[in-house]
Amino acid sequence: MKTLLLSMEDVQQVLSMRSVIDAVKEGYLAFTQGKVQQPDIVSLEVPECNGETDIKSCYNGLNRRISVKIASGFYNNGKTNTMPTMIGMIQLFDGETGALLCVMDGSLITGIRTGAAGAVSAEYLARKDAKTVCVIGGGGQARMQVYGLCEVRPIEKVQVFSPYPAELPAYREEVERTAGVPVQICDTLEAALEGADIVVSTTPAKHYLVPAKLISKGTHIIAVGADMAGKNEWDPKVFWGAKIVNDSIAQCVSRGETRNALLAGVITEGDIYAEIGELVAGGKPGRTSDEEITIFDTTGMAIQDNMTAVKVYELARERGLGTWFEFLKGEG
Repeated sequence: MKTLLLSMEDVQQVLSMRSVIDAVKEGYLAFTQGKVQQPDIVSLEVPECNGETDIKSCYNGLNRRISVKIASGFYNNGKTNTMPTMIGMIQLFDGETGALLCVMDGSLITGIRTGAAGAVSAEYLARKDAKTVCVIGGGGQARMQVYGLCEVRPIEKVQVFSPYPAELPAYREEVERTAGVPVQICDTLEAALEGADIVVSTTPAKHYLVPAKLISKGTHIIAVGADMAGKNEWDPKVFWGAKIVNDSIAQCVSRGETRNALLAGVITEGDIYAEIGELVAGGKPGRTSDEEITIFDTTGMAIQDNMTAVKVYELARERGLGTWFEFLKGEG
């Protein structure tokens, strides 16, 4: 049984943000329809190295594929060395035989599918005329979110603030070159939030950065950074009266920004409006008023990795990319 090995360069050749947005939507729909087995995330923290590792896995009945992703975030990387912050690997298995089909770099997939998730949320929850994005953070995900949003809304300006301002000149240069959208570097969070239609938070903060009083009516919030218990970017009070949508309610109440609002007593689980898959399926409407504040809390789901990895595997085979090798003898 031959297994395909795909490097980051191989993965990059076949991925596009538009195709991943479509794949993530299909994944959310499959999850809502009960076609996905998705165990709890396994997390390891390495505080002495300012790092963490998550293991996310699922079986997708839609494509009969099993995926296992090991993804790490080591936040000194890029500051004390030249390594990327996010490093990952995905293994893809045949759901009928258990055979290992592919081992691929997961770093780019993790980044782009998370950016695609934010875009899907904006498609259903941001105002249709949303043009100005506030981004908090200046790392890889702060870039991917903008690239995704540009696919679904007429974005004309990015206002960015980071607790690490030294990273922002490179951020501006890359985003302006890649997305063709002007980027304003802001010295304060208040300046970055001024006039923003969509606000994206992408930091590993453990104490909230954004006070509720700074959020205007009609804003769509994409809460990315808090994907593990103990992380917190948003004042829990921002959840009060907002339309709250989770990627997975089970995950967000145990490890997401929603968890912080629950612990603070600002909301109950009954205040969570929907999972994003319900909006994709048409079971519930998204934004229904230009005045409401909407929140998408995303902790990242294995089904996103699964759908994206399967697409990468199929396209790589069609184009003859990667290297084949054998772990074991046998034909499926």
